[in-house]
Amino acid sequence: MVQALVEIDENTNRVLNVVKAKYGLKDKGEAIQIVVGKYIEEENEPELRPEYLEKLQKIRKGKYIKFSSIKTLRKATS
Repeated sequence: MVQALVEIDENTNRVLNVVKAKYGLKDKGEAIQIVVGKYIEEENEPELRPEYLEKLQKIRKGKYIKFSSIKTLRKATS
């Protein structure tokens, strides 16, 4: 296990204390592990989230127009 000395602001300290109390943890290091684990679940793997899959399906079903160049795109949008 890696040890690190970190500086955190008061608000972060309060949040870590709440997480520590809520889960009955021994120290703030365990609280940090819980918070990081939650972040990984929510943000780091969007391809596994159902909302992300629904968004992809909507994109795939959309109507698209192909343009042969940037000039034709600009003409169509102006």
